[in-house]
Parts: sequence; C-alpha cells; structure tokens
Amino acid sequence: MAIGQLLGFFGAALALASRATAHGNPHQKPLTVPADAPWAVRHMAEEHHIADFDAGAFFQLHDYDGSGGWEAAEILKTYGFEDPSLANVGSEKRDEVLREVLDLLDGDGDGVVQRGEWEAFTSQGKTLPDFGLGPGHHWDMETEYEIHHWERYHDENTKMEDLVHPEDIEHFKKHDELEDEEARVAALDKLAIVEQNIPRKFRRD
Repeated sequence: MAIGQLLGFFGAALALASRATAHGNPHQKPLTVPADAPWAVRHMAEEHHIADFDAGAFFQLHDYDGSGGWEAAEILKTYGFEDPSLANVGSEKRDEVLREVLDLLDGDGDGVVQRGEWEAFTSQGKTLPDFGLGPGHHWDMETEYEIHHWERYHDENTKMEDLVHPEDIEHFKKHDELEDEEARVAALDKLAIVEQNIPRKFRRD
C-alpha cells in the first residue's frame, strides 16, 4: 500500500472515531432487541440505535425528501434496496415489497403513503411487514460501516494495526477504489480529447 493510501486509511479511521465520539458515547454499541420483534423495531435498533419511538418519528425519519409522504423510491430505500447487499434481489421482489406496503397503507391509491395514512395504520396496532431482506440498510457507505462494525468492535483508541477484520479491509479497499477512480476521472478531464472514447475506426493507429 502506498504512503498516500496509508495516510488516507488512517485518516478515515480517525474520522470514524471522531464521529463516534460526536454521537455522545464513544463506546456506543448496537441495541439488542428480541429476534421476534417487529421488523420496524429491529430496523430502528440496528439502523438508528433508537429503542423508543412513536409512529410520527418513524415516519419522519424515512420521509427522506421531507415531502410529507413516502413515495415508491423511499419505501424501497427503507427496506434496503439501495444498499449493495440487496443488489442481487430481483425486480419481482422489489415489486412485491412495494405492492404489499402500498396495499396496506395507501388508502387513497395515489401511490404515496401520506403521514395520516401511516398514523391511521399504526393506530390499529399494525406494523410494516418483514420481507426477509434484513434490517433495511439505507445509509451511505461510511455510516453503514460505522454503525454495523466500528461501533461494535472499535473506538477512539483504535490503532491502524487493529483494523484487521474482513469488514475493515473491505471498507478501506473501497476507499482506495473510489480514490483511484476519482484520480482517473480527474486525469481524463484534463485531456482535450479522450482517445478511449473515440471509436476505433476513427483512431490513428
């Protein structure tokens, strides 16, 4: 690994430690909930580290654009469909999740779950179904790594040589790949003409 990569590796680790401290408890650990707890409860515990919440809080957390309603993309995001872990889940499952959630919640059939519809649903003691897709990872790469690995195994005292878990190695490998791609794009942007983008028949060999 190059010097620059090592510095980037250690810098990212320090940033994660700072973020963990900023959360209020540098030794924060994931909440534990019963295995048979409703999916929404497990989701809030694993993805948000929140044990006590009401229907309004849950709705607002997952109204990502602040529009006052859950659109199709937001429903799928909450169930984790934007996360790489579900990359191999087919469109049939996506359609099933969306169809079932809308059937349960979308009273006026407009394709959007409004806050009032959600509160009416939960006031009857009902909750979101579990489709067997995991807890619903919907954070960015850094946050997912932090809440599911760093906070469980590391803290602000972690040294670079301690970052030897497969999850650590994979995470910083992704950092290297992103940095390499950014450098490649930046180099191409400096060229007036990118030879690789010219069809072969028009190139001068």
